[in-house]
Amino acid sequence: MAAPMAELPVEPQSLRKLSLKSLKRGLDLFAPSHGASFPLDSESKRIRVGYKVTAEYGRVKNLPIEDTQDKSKDKSKQSSAPLALPGIPESKDSQKGDQGALVMAPPMLPKAPELAMPSKSSAVISVPGSSDRYTSSSALIERIASKWPKPVWHAPWKNYRVISGHLGWVRSIAFDPSNTWFCTGSADRTIKIWDVASGRLKLTLTGHIEQIRGLAVSQRHTYLFSAGDDKQVKCWDLEQNKVIRSYHGHLSGVYCLALHPTIDVLLTGGRDSVCRVWDIRTKAMVCALTGHENTVCSVFARPTDPQVVTGSHDTTIKFWDLVAGKTMATVTHHKKSVRAMALHPKEHAFASASADNVKKFSLPKGEFLHNMLSQQKTIINSMAVNEDGVLATGGDNGSLWFWDWKSGHNFQQGQTIVQPGSLDSEACIYALSYDMSGSRLVTCEADKTIKMWKEDLSATPETHPLNFRPPKDQRRY
Repeated sequence: MAAPMAELPVEPQSLRKLSLKSLKRGLDLFAPSHGASFPLDSESKRIRVGYKVTAEYGRVKNLPIEDTQDKSKDKSKQSSAPLALPGIPESKDSQKGDQGALVMAPPMLPKAPELAMPSKSSAVISVPGSSDRYTSSSALIERIASKWPKPVWHAPWKNYRVISGHLGWVRSIAFDPSNTWFCTGSADRTIKIWDVASGRLKLTLTGHIEQIRGLAVSQRHTYLFSAGDDKQVKCWDLEQNKVIRSYHGHLSGVYCLALHPTIDVLLTGGRDSVCRVWDIRTKAMVCALTGHENTVCSVFARPTDPQVVTGSHDTTIKFWDLVAGKTMATVTHHKKSVRAMALHPKEHAFASASADNVKKFSLPKGEFLHNMLSQQKTIINSMAVNEDGVLATGGDNGSLWFWDWKSGHNFQQGQTIVQPGSLDSEACIYALSYDMSGSRLVTCEADKTIKMWKEDLSATPETHPLNFRPPKDQRRY
């Protein structure tokens, strides 16, 4: 039986040495001529140079070349030779100086070959050596005035009142049509009614068992409608200050609520991705508008088609045919959740807010008009617009921005201040609304306060000038 072979000792090698060996082996295998340069392709160079000559110098390539040396010689001869006038004999001295050259009248120069004039559509050729040689081409372009509308000057807004009374985040707000009071819904499960003029508490309504996300006050009845995370939608009779109807049907929390302006219909949207239409009087669900793929978080109603418009966490905005219960159109311009929308009180247009941008659309077709000219760069929870064309947007970081509706110019960037004892992270605006006159703005915030804002009457266009620059390019989406 043969003896087993003795194993040779393996030389220990470092990881770096092994890596270098592997790299060298790969280099020798795949790139034996890695140091050599590639051979030049003469044919491609000829085509490239020919194309460049044609593209850049095609119009002036075949112009006649002027011989500058002959010209200089002719000029020197003409300057040295005396001018011979017809009928006057030349002197002998000049004849000697010219060494027998014949004195003749100055010869007629041959006509230069006529250049073909370029057509109107072709570009103007600048002749080298002319005075415009070093002139920038931008100086020759006709300056076109910007078509972007100039913003209207608005006075800046200031905070004039802070109301404390809720024990949780203030999530929703609605104004009374008579403009004497407004109501707020909170995470403390209560609805509080406040006096607009004094800011004093008038009434507290209890009945929900979760935070209240949506409120609406009827213009034709003495009814207040509320919706919350407890899946409940309630109708409150403000003459008796109690719940008279509840609308059951949502499978999850209800995030938004709106009343139809002309018929007795209530619209609610929630986490079950459905916008439900309720008959106010009978408590019956008229229809369910299905089509969104995620939470319906904003809704508003109009008297004419599309009578219902919804925004969702699936980044789309849908227009609904209320009679057929089907989608009329879907707007897909946003890239993030459409958490807030605002219908203009006079124009046939609305604005929608998302974390990517604030966009403006026309109605009834939903054509994209333009983006607002700045980015708030935060989650926008709520927005509102008044008749003067001042759009207000409230952000998750406590930023309150004011925009000119017509031009999209951001003329004021405000920041809310949390009340003493609150964390800085609680500077968040959950809801905001103008009063019926559009002269006061009320914001509902995460520091459990309600803040009231009004225009600074002492401001003038001189003290607060418009720093407006029209956009260079208008985006189409």
